[in-house]
Amino acid sequence: MKTRSQKLAEWRDGRLFDAWTVFGSHPGDTGTDFTVWAPNARSVRVSGDFCSWDEWGYPLVRDESGVWSGHVDAAMEGMYYKYVIEGADGSTAWKADPFGLTGELRPGTASRIWSLAYDWGDNDWMEKRRSMSGPRNIYEVHLGSWRRHEDGSFLSYDELAEQLVPYVADMGYTHVEIMPVMEHPFDGSWGYQCVGFYAVTSRYGDPDGLMRLIDAFHRAGIGVILDWVPGHFCRDSHGLGRFDGTPLYEAGDMPGWGTYKFNYEKYEVRSFLISSALYWLQVYHADGIRVDGVSAMLYLNFGVDDPQKKVFNKYGDEGNLAAISLLQEINDAVGHFALGTATYAEESTAWPLVTYPPDRGGLGFHYKWDMGWMNDTLRYMSTDFDWRKNCHGLLTFSMMYAFSENYILALSHDEVVHGKRSLVGRMPGDWWRQFAGARLLQMYAAAHPGGVLSFMGSEFAQFIEWRDYEGLQWFLLDYDTHRGVQSFVRELNRVYRREAALWADDHSWNGFQWVDADNNEQGILSFVRRSPDGEVILCLLNFQYESREDWRAGVPLPGKWKEILSSDEERFGGSGKRNPRMLYTTKKPCHGQSQSIRLTVPPLGGTFLKYMGEIKHASRKNKAEKETDKQIIK
Repeated sequence: MKTRSQKLAEWRDGRLFDAWTVFGSHPGDTGTDFTVWAPNARSVRVSGDFCSWDEWGYPLVRDESGVWSGHVDAAMEGMYYKYVIEGADGSTAWKADPFGLTGELRPGTASRIWSLAYDWGDNDWMEKRRSMSGPRNIYEVHLGSWRRHEDGSFLSYDELAEQLVPYVADMGYTHVEIMPVMEHPFDGSWGYQCVGFYAVTSRYGDPDGLMRLIDAFHRAGIGVILDWVPGHFCRDSHGLGRFDGTPLYEAGDMPGWGTYKFNYEKYEVRSFLISSALYWLQVYHADGIRVDGVSAMLYLNFGVDDPQKKVFNKYGDEGNLAAISLLQEINDAVGHFALGTATYAEESTAWPLVTYPPDRGGLGFHYKWDMGWMNDTLRYMSTDFDWRKNCHGLLTFSMMYAFSENYILALSHDEVVHGKRSLVGRMPGDWWRQFAGARLLQMYAAAHPGGVLSFMGSEFAQFIEWRDYEGLQWFLLDYDTHRGVQSFVRELNRVYRREAALWADDHSWNGFQWVDADNNEQGILSFVRRSPDGEVILCLLNFQYESREDWRAGVPLPGKWKEILSSDEERFGGSGKRNPRMLYTTKKPCHGQSQSIRLTVPPLGGTFLKYMGEIKHASRKNKAEKETDKQIIK
């Protein structure tokens, strides 16, 4: 067990990975201990409910490294407080605790004394998660607008545990990704302009409530990923900005965002951020963190348009060397101290080696969002059918780099806001074609190599853009078309989870084989997915509205093939163009394969065909070989 002085030494060296155990407020039987870093302050006092918010409050004592500490007998758990800081510039500011665990409901800005004493019930899950294998089909959710009360108020963490958890489980997702639950002053920032890097937002309840929600997800077999934003922080006066009268945490403005950049060169700031990442993984049992805005961290000139204002590192390029090394340290610390968890990079450029280990020059993330696939796919899906043959490469280009990183195919909240339209709203054609396209998009994402992420509302084809200020339009499920999309996504998720060929070898060519990548005239993609244990699925995706009867597809294995899912089933709102019976190969070469099958390709839809093995009976095999132009029915 390290002593306080040892931990403070690590804090100063940028190597303290559990800073919340030293800093912040720590209640006990006889009051509360307070510790805060403000090296340039002239004085620091703590004030709150316990002294009727007297400005003079209780003075803290400074050590030689600029850490202020003190004990207040009258301060008890549940009370609100702030630090009253006389800055180096002579100003006086009332600041929330950088290590506060929760706070006052907006528009209040005080921190709240809280202890971490939740009794977890997810031991089985925590033991199992040490193995990171398994499918990743992620449901991205904004807690404040997934569903609301009739009066427009938020659901609490406990109400979300009662409603959101069973919904996600029923829909068959493997993980949820929750948009930031760290405290933030402005609802419209969605949590991405944060003020409390250790504080659970009080919008939906207290820290125990969030723990109960995550616990409920785990007991339902669902992993939890939390969005985390170490690239910048908001400028609100009670936050980190000019905390002790000087730019303590910040290194200037973030261009275009109205926020401050973190100063990654300061060792104490590095301890602050590394500890924050580990805090959510260790204390809240999160199974991963999705790091927002990685590009803004990596580039010294992110958002800088004026060439005269650009700066460069010692190697002459724009890489932020301090940020690069910090991200490497964070990922290394996660690997050592949060075994079985994962980090996800929202990195929107072509920065190389994001998911490679640091000792090979990489950043050390486990996964990276594939923004290129997202942009190309949505551009193609928005294109009118008559023009799709001219941009077929938008569907196939992603396979040129699909295995250069460990990718997550993200159709996130960013794609259904700011005039971009909803996913179903981007689909061309009449009503039927729009909904068929929405189902096909989901199927294509599941079939393509890489994990999958979908934003809430897309699973039932919400027509309007996402509105953060109200709940999803659940009434749409009264209509067959929307209910059909939801039923299809539910079945797709279950097939995806069950069929290892769709995910077990997502990050190498061993799990993927083209059948036909070049059929731009008919708009059909066909490829095979494989699992390491030999399971094989043929994926046929038709991006045009004509069905193809008696269509021949080359297959890599002779024998029996069975349709296990079609997006065109009538129960999903499709036309019912299916392959209900077993399909048998014949020795007729096609698509570079020595054998092939004949089948029906659904209009503006897809089908998954699973290899069921060789034909066992010689008589049946001989018959299949003779009937080269007919489907042999078992």
